[in-house]
Parts: sequence; C-alpha cells; structure tokens
Amino acid sequence: MLLNLPLAGDMENWDNTTTVTEFVLVGLSRLPHVRAALFVLFLVMYAITVAGNGLIVVLIVMDPQLHTPMYFFLSNLSFIDVCYVTTSVPQMLAHCFTDKALIPLGRCFAQMTISLFLGVAECFLLAVMAYDRFVAICRPLHYNLIMSQKACIILAVSLWLSSFLLTIVPFFSMQARLCGRNVVNHFTCEAQAVLKLACSDTQANGLSMMITSVFTLLFPFVFILVTYGRVGLAVLRIRSAQGQGKALSTCGSHLAVVGIFYGTALAAYLKPQTKSFTDRDKIVAVFYGIVTPMLNPLIYSLRNRDVKAALWRLIGRKVEK
Repeated sequence: MLLNLPLAGDMENWDNTTTVTEFVLVGLSRLPHVRAALFVLFLVMYAITVAGNGLIVVLIVMDPQLHTPMYFFLSNLSFIDVCYVTTSVPQMLAHCFTDKALIPLGRCFAQMTISLFLGVAECFLLAVMAYDRFVAICRPLHYNLIMSQKACIILAVSLWLSSFLLTIVPFFSMQARLCGRNVVNHFTCEAQAVLKLACSDTQANGLSMMITSVFTLLFPFVFILVTYGRVGLAVLRIRSAQGQGKALSTCGSHLAVVGIFYGTALAAYLKPQTKSFTDRDKIVAVFYGIVTPMLNPLIYSLRNRDVKAALWRLIGRKVEK
C-alpha cells in the first residue's frame, strides 16, 4: 500500500517473459460459510465507510462555517478513504461468491498503483494535519496568516504531487519477472503479496521498498510524534481547563487515527520480508485498508461539535424545503 511498486516497469516486455495473464486471489478463507459471513461484514463496513466519509465531504463543502484549514484537510482525508476502500472492497465482495477469484493482469497492476498512490497520500496528509493543529495551538495569533487559503492549497497540491512521484512514476521503471505462478495469497493485489511470485532476484526491490517506506511511513510518523510532543507541552501551559479540553479533544481524534493507521502500516512494511505472505499479514492489511477508513469519520464526527452542528443545520435546511 505505501511503497514504490517493485514490479513490471515495461508491462509489454513483462508479458513477453511470462504466460501469466491473470492472477488468482486466495482471499481470507476458502470455506463458503466463512466467505458468506465475511461478505456481510465487509458490506456493512464498506457502507459505513462510504456513507460516513461521503457525509463529511458534503458537510464541509456545503457549510461555510466548516471552511477552515482543519476541515479542508479532513475533507481530503475522507475523499482518500472513500477512494481507497473502493479500489478493493467491491472486488472482495464479488469474490466471496466464487471458489476461484480471478483478476486480469491489467486490473491487478492498476489496483496496486492506485492503492499505493492513495496510501502514500494519506501518510503525507496526516502529517500536514498534525502541522495544522500545531500552528493552531502553538501559534494561534499567526494561524490565519500561516494557514492561509493559498498555503492550504499549496500544501494539498504538494502532498498529492509528492505521492504521485513516489508511486506512479517509479512503477514504470522497476521490473520483476514471473515464471508462471499466479496465485496471490491475499484478498487484493497487494504489492508485497504479488512480489512473492517473482522468480527473479528481488533483493534490490526489497531494498527499494525499505527506503521508500522510510520516506513515506517513518519520516511522516516521526514528524507527527515530534509535532504532537510540542503540542502537548503547549496544552499544559494553557490555564483554562476548557481550552485544554478543546485542544486535547481535537488532537486526540487525530492521534487515534494516526495510531491505528501507522501502527498497522508500520507493522506490515517495516518488518523483515519473508518468502511467503501469511494470514497474519492479511489481517493486518484488513486493519489499515478497511478498518481505519471506516473509523475515521466515526472518530472525527462523534467527538466533534462543529461537524454535528453542521449536520443539524443541513437537516434543518432540508426539512424547511
């Protein structure tokens, strides 16, 4: 999810070296009754994710009182989450009804690149959101100047462009050769899982993955920890108990999202690589790929008075009409 894709740079040449034209996804279980239960579970989770994040985007766009830097970046996060789960979950739901889940070669690579791109974008976006909270709490008098509309747009464009340069572009310059194996031990086209099928030397690819993980995972995570360390010190200096509570509530929501997302992603991508992809790895992927996008709107909206007030204003306008 969060790495340069260490596979097929020139797809046409790649196809000439292998007979693979499609992949078989193992999924989370081969048992029909378990797959049926997973279908219901993931359908509910997907519906909550799309409805919750979609509602946040609508509220932020339609309510002028939410046109602030914090909610601007929150709308970007919700947009990423909707797009990310849509790249894999509908396919997972469809595969619950088949014993042999097939995905064409082209769709598999498209899924990998889009997932990588969105994952990296979320890493950078969480770091930008941490910086926004730092400025709001530690530099309140200069907040409007530092986090101006122009500055927010520049930050947003920068994180999207950086994500593109770190994922989509390197994808076309890296290569790996397959020798006929096409069974992927995963429920989606995960870059690490597909790489296990390569019969060529993948040490260089593994090193590239580790280096990219440092830039896309570790650096933003360390930046967030340092930023919130300084925020914590600033909050302790606030004399008003109400002011402390408001600051901690806002930052606490963000830290909860960061903890879940980075905790599982770091466990998946900054660990020694093995020759096979395990069931444990797939469970970890479920958390950072499905659970976290579902929890984001619940964490931000249920504890946020502004979002709930915007929802009631929107409902009120609909009722009046």
